[in-house]
Amino acid sequence: MSEVNYTVPTVAEMAANNEAPEILFWVGCAGSFDDRYKKVTKAFVKILSTVGIKFAVLGPEETCTGDPARRAGNEFLFQMQAMSNITVLNGYNIKKIVTACPHCFNTIKNEYPELGGNYEVIHHSTYLQQLINEGKVKMKEGGAFKGKKITYHDSCYLGRANGVYEAPRRVLEALDADLVEMKRCKTTGLCCGAGGAQMFKEPEKGNKDINVERTEEALQTGATTVAVACPFCMTMMSDGVKNKEKENEVQVKDLAELIAESQGL
Repeated sequence: MSEVNYTVPTVAEMAANNEAPEILFWVGCAGSFDDRYKKVTKAFVKILSTVGIKFAVLGPEETCTGDPARRAGNEFLFQMQAMSNITVLNGYNIKKIVTACPHCFNTIKNEYPELGGNYEVIHHSTYLQQLINEGKVKMKEGGAFKGKKITYHDSCYLGRANGVYEAPRRVLEALDADLVEMKRCKTTGLCCGAGGAQMFKEPEKGNKDINVERTEEALQTGATTVAVACPFCMTMMSDGVKNKEKENEVQVKDLAELIAESQGL
């Protein structure tokens, strides 16, 4: 295979050459700054580069979507952040956005239109499924995950808020893995405990943290991999696995990482 160039252009660099990306990859705060989720960003970039998708990022022009601000009740800050982003996106005439964060996905897709930001917004699980269906990402039968038990944790903003349940599961099934569901899944899935800006504060007193409860359900499936499709879920489920002292036996991985691994990227 020829050497793939993993250099990621910014939209500004493309615009300077009178070019436009096929898709804008919205990286998000976690994908940019969280050490664990940076690996997901890199995995997704490798997949896009390998299959020859013409994409770009905003780079320093990308700021937080405003999701945490709005969920925490600071509507003024949300509108400031949203309008700043919409001005940049509209300035570059962006039409199609792909993001690996369900919070960014939900906010840009459902909340930006009322402020003048209208785009086709796709979560990376759906985009990965499209690439597999189109034969651009070719899955090997009997690959690294053949017969391995994987369970998938539904992100609230992907599942209940936007009805995206099947795409992540089709991606996992393409790995030739044994997908085992938790008792609470899909429309009855249990939140990891990070949504609604809860990620940024200590939980209220109770008998058990919600992420520990959810991790227990994941461990009960006997899966050696907990697949997630959200940076917040990644943090909460990883912390839950550590709480149970199972980090040597059970891995928490994003769909993009699993696909990249199966491709040897």
